[in-house]
Amino acid sequence: MKQFLIIGLGNFGFHLATHLYRKGHDVMAIDKSPVLVQSIKDDVTQAVVADATDAGTLKELGVKNVDTAVVGIGSVLGDSILAVLNLQELGIAHIVAKAISDPHKKVLEKLGIKEIIFPEKDTALSMARKLDNPNLIDYLPFMEGYGIIELAVPGKFVGKSLKQINLTNKYGVQVVAIKGLDAEHTRFSPHADDILNQEDILILLGPENGLDSLKIDGKKG
Repeated sequence: MKQFLIIGLGNFGFHLATHLYRKGHDVMAIDKSPVLVQSIKDDVTQAVVADATDAGTLKELGVKNVDTAVVGIGSVLGDSILAVLNLQELGIAHIVAKAISDPHKKVLEKLGIKEIIFPEKDTALSMARKLDNPNLIDYLPFMEGYGIIELAVPGKFVGKSLKQINLTNKYGVQVVAIKGLDAEHTRFSPHADDILNQEDILILLGPENGLDSLKIDGKKG
């Protein structure tokens, strides 16, 4: 069990906090809004009405020993920055922060935050990719310029081996796994001679331009 501090209980913070709690973790959720704190109090370990921009308040809450602090404040840039600075002053090593714009992200980077997320942007990009590519089942950003996708095997790949479709050399894309109908038919770190079936799903990692190229060359059929 890990200890998490979630600051800001908008949609992102609320769902993150409650999900982590359901996973069996110790979760403290804080927000300035009594209404938001009241709405989550039965679904986390501890819910507190508090202002994360006040360093003294955070210190009194005893949050310095949490494994991870997530700053989900996005609407007020200054509040987000102050919350991050206060957490750093308390010596919390692992801080994750939500950004709502590129300038916000740049400021967080200047503060030394390594894990910065764009929940709305990432969701929109994922949906755009699914709508654009009929074979795409799911998309997950991996790092700048790279992603992980679940792709229904295009018709032109059915019955062929990984060696024959040659995704690595053609697109710079790595096949991480082939998901079959069940666990027994799922292959991790698949071999070049593995044959693709119509019901298979490819788990692919690679540059976004390479992943996008699969839409062009790998249509359903």
